[in-house]
Amino acid sequence: MTEPGETTHFGYRDVPLQDKQTLVNDVFHSVASRYDLMNDLMSGGMHRLWKDAMITTLNPPRDDTPFRLLDVAGGTGDISFRAAKAAGNGFHATVCDINSDMLEVGRQRAVQRHLDDKVDFVEGNAEELAFPDKSFDAYTIAFGIRNVPRIDLALKEAYRVLKPGSRFLCLEFSAVDVPGLNKIYDLFSFKVIPEIGRVVTGDADSYQYLVESIRKFPKPYDFAEMISEAGFHRANWQMMSGGIVALHSGRRL
Repeated sequence: MTEPGETTHFGYRDVPLQDKQTLVNDVFHSVASRYDLMNDLMSGGMHRLWKDAMITTLNPPRDDTPFRLLDVAGGTGDISFRAAKAAGNGFHATVCDINSDMLEVGRQRAVQRHLDDKVDFVEGNAEELAFPDKSFDAYTIAFGIRNVPRIDLALKEAYRVLKPGSRFLCLEFSAVDVPGLNKIYDLFSFKVIPEIGRVVTGDADSYQYLVESIRKFPKPYDFAEMISEAGFHRANWQMMSGGIVALHSGRRL
């Protein structure tokens, strides 16, 4: 594990590990109000299908069975709202995010969707969750874990707060594995996405970072090994859209 004072890759830049969280916070403070719009523009709307696949895999109970979801790095509430709509009356989600601006957007949207009784919002750090052991029936994190400075600690915390038999699900960008598509994907990522960010949010640098951070995230088999090392069983992944995205899973037995 990297110790304080050492460096970690932030995109293609090496920065002190203790500075990475500040840099990540700056990224999302600057884009919070237009985050979901940017997701649509960057993915051509595909992020909606990827998230729907995550909810299908989650498969929350559709009856009155109590079911508590912890949605980490889910500030705007997108995953939790989708899960709430798919679930029955026993469902409740807690969105935990380190960024207060993202959480405020999520709270407003919960009220607009009449889901504020089903979804609550808590400011917190994925590396040190303020929840009791074995208190949730599922843990989701979508496009957020690559921005956690110490991913191994976040995975251990996910394991700690899950009940036995519960599932960990992580949706994250991955490595394109289709010849030809990888070149198109790189061109779009490095030339188009930062420009979209500049036009829509006035912030090209934040989106340059987001693109770079994808390339630094562990390959699926390496991340599956990290999930296993955190204590989860049946660590696996499903590639989607030619490898642009992977849905990772594991179970706490």
